[in-house]
Amino acid sequence: MILTIETSCDDTCAAVVTDQGELLANVVSSQGVHSRFGGVVPEIASRHHLELVNAVVDDALDRAGITLDGVEQIAVTQGPGLVGALLVGVATAKALAAARGLPLVPVDHLHGHVAANYLQPDPIEPPFTCLIASGGHTLLAKVTDHRGYELLGQTLDDAAGEAFDKGARLLGLGYPGGPALSKLAAQGDPEAFAFPTAARVAGLDFSFAGLKTALLYKVRDLGEEETARRAADLAASYEHTIVEALIVRVERALATHDDPRLAIGGGVAANRLLRERAAALGVPVHIPPPELCTDNAAMIASAARFVEPVAFPGYLDVDAYAHAV
Repeated sequence: MILTIETSCDDTCAAVVTDQGELLANVVSSQGVHSRFGGVVPEIASRHHLELVNAVVDDALDRAGITLDGVEQIAVTQGPGLVGALLVGVATAKALAAARGLPLVPVDHLHGHVAANYLQPDPIEPPFTCLIASGGHTLLAKVTDHRGYELLGQTLDDAAGEAFDKGARLLGLGYPGGPALSKLAAQGDPEAFAFPTAARVAGLDFSFAGLKTALLYKVRDLGEEETARRAADLAASYEHTIVEALIVRVERALATHDDPRLAIGGGVAANRLLRERAAALGVPVHIPPPELCTDNAAMIASAARFVEPVAFPGYLDVDAYAHAV
């Protein structure tokens, strides 16, 4: 039994997973206080993690039908993410592990997104190409082993999920705005506006900063009234550009494999257009359930099954990190 804590951003998460990848409990407590600020405020996120983490852990144990006596291993997200938020999870996991004399498994958050694909009841096995697209990360990975992945390409500036949220804010849709923008886009013409596709970025890296700026300038040029009138077309064209930027690089990565398979993770995996374009690639595509694509502790537990645990007192030196290592 692996008890896992995930606090990399603004969701306080705990899960219980067996060493065979069976999900017994997966609790996600969304703070719901950041929309008024138009984005996550790190200090506020950390404070709410402090208030919620013990209750979330208790809830996960209760849903799994076990107590701490039944836990054999503790796992936790070490990074990347908001350092203050991560430290709450790391400190809690250390305390639980030390108090119970259990080993601790520090897990990379991005490895967790990849490992969400290994959970029951619909796991896939390496090798495959994995696209991770979320509010904080966008990358392509070559996965040949459960223990990790090889980075093929990553964003040079902003993540795809951040581009969705910032675009939604420019169109007056609030935060988080990705789902709202996608819903609005379904009513518009994706060819109404031509936005930059970051064609200058060669290989498998991504860039979305220029796209966000282009939407900002277009909204300014149109004015408030015209922007409101053509909001659906703006959303559709903007969404189309983001998804095509992702798919073009996925195609490049898949072209290097004799037997290509694709897995997609991260919150953007829920996007309707991305799913349609991925399905049209003509290769097997695996996408975990939506609750395993956004931040959650179950995916961290899945990765922990393939990471070497650290015994007491060695894990007392484990620290959080903000950026991918």
